Order: sequence, then structure tokens, then C-alpha cells
Amino acid sequence: MSKEATFMSCGERHRLSRDRPHVMGILNVTPDSFSDGGKHALGDAALRRAEEMLREGADIIDVGGESTRPGATPVGVQQELDRVVPIVERLTHELGALVSVDTSAPEVMTAITKAGAGMINDVRSLRRQGALEAAAASGLPVCLMHMVGEPDNMQNDPRYERPIEEEVAVFLEHQIARCRGAGMDGDRLLVDPGFGFAKTLAHNLRLMNRLEYLQHLGYPLLVGTSRKGMIGRALSREVDERLYGGLALTALAVSKGAWIIRTHDVAASADAVGMTSAVLKEG
Repeated sequence: MSKEATFMSCGERHRLSRDRPHVMGILNVTPDSFSDGGKHALGDAALRRAEEMLREGADIIDVGGESTRPGATPVGVQQELDRVVPIVERLTHELGALVSVDTSAPEVMTAITKAGAGMINDVRSLRRQGALEAAAASGLPVCLMHMVGEPDNMQNDPRYERPIEEEVAVFLEHQIARCRGAGMDGDRLLVDPGFGFAKTLAHNLRLMNRLEYLQHLGYPLLVGTSRKGMIGRALSREVDERLYGGLALTALAVSKGAWIIRTHDVAASADAVGMTSAVLKEG
């Protein structure tokens, strides 16, 4: 995002200020999410959960119709469309929410743009055939994430030749160049280091410790560590016991420059983000 810009335009109705970090609430409409699979897959349940997250302080609702947990297998495009598009329409029309959609499918990107979504969040960084063109045509901001391989094989002994923060930066620089080459303005791009995607615990810990290294890229940073395996392995905690570890990572991420925190636990994370921001403003 250019230094002159004070906000990011997210579709026709929403703008995100650069002056403070934001909270992105996760709304999975899949039956196999690692954390909350099936709980919000139906329309009314999804709408109620979105309303709750907005009350708790979410600035963005991130809708996902395909699980990208380690070992997950892709779903068909029509199935993803059937899961996602009706929810996006209800969230935007009934709640007036700023909706991001976690998708890699170009057909879904096109459909959710028409449905009123304000952001595309692609764990595959627009590498599926046609995704770059669809994202460019959408006019929406796009989050590019670091991942090597696919969800069903990304955790099969991931190794890198360079320190992980350098690997992530080089990868993201390449994806940014592709987007700029396709005519996408830099003010439309965000980057995500991809915690838990093709990374060991050691990779994840080092990446968080050196997260500020990615600021030299010059693009807003989205961080998602909510309930992830890195917390479970570091603290020996099950999925439903990872809140406190996740809040520690949230505070660290904001202190190191994260602009968006993607989380399942909106109320607690919003407090962690707000408190960390208050301290940093006095620095």
C-alpha cells in the first residue's frame, strides 16, 4: 500500500483505515475445518455467528468454503460456490458486513465479487489457472499467502535452503510481481506469511520472532495463528485449549507490524489487538 494512502478500498462500500490494526473473524462454512467444522455450515447459523463476531469487534468476516487444514483435500468448484455465495450475499445485504472470501478458485472469485464481497484471501497466491486474471478483474484487494505444495501434502517434511523469513519474502515478492504485471495496483495487495502452511514448529517460531523482516516488502501484513498446531506443539495443548497461546502470538504479531489478525476468537483477540496498539501508540 502506498505511503500516501490512508485506507484500503474494499469494494464499493467499505474502507479499512491504515491507522490501526484490524480483526478478521473466521467463518468456516465447511464440514471439515480443523477447529469448528460443521458448526456454521448452514445459512442461519453462519449469519448468527457473523453477527456475534461483529458485536465482538470484527472488522472483517472471512468466509471459507474449502478447508485448507493440513491433509485437507480440495472440493469441487460448484460445491464451493454453493457453500459460499449465498452466505456472502446474506452477510453483505443483511448485515452490511465487509466480507473476505478464502478461496483459490477463479470462478468463486468472480461470483463473490458480484455477491458483494470486499476482499479475496487466497492461500495459493493466485497460482491456480485463471485465478490471477479473475482477481485482477475483480477490482478487490487480494491477500497473497506463502505456501509450498498443497494442503494435502504441505506438511510432508517441509525444508528450505534459506532462513524461513527470507524464503517467505522471496516467494511473496515473486507473487507481488505477478500481480503487478497483471495490472493490479499495489494498494490492492496484502501479504500473509502462512503460519502452519508448509512449515515445521521451528519454522513457525523463527518466522514469528523475525516477522518484522517482512515489513521491507512494503505491503500490509495479515497474520493468522488462531488455534493452530504451532501452539499445540509448543504448549502441548489441544485445539480447544489454544486461546491463551494464540493471544500471545496476536500481541507479538501486532507489535511486529501486523495490520490484520485473522482469528476464530474475536472478542479476546480484539482486546489483545486494542491493548497492544494502545501501548505502541505511546512508544
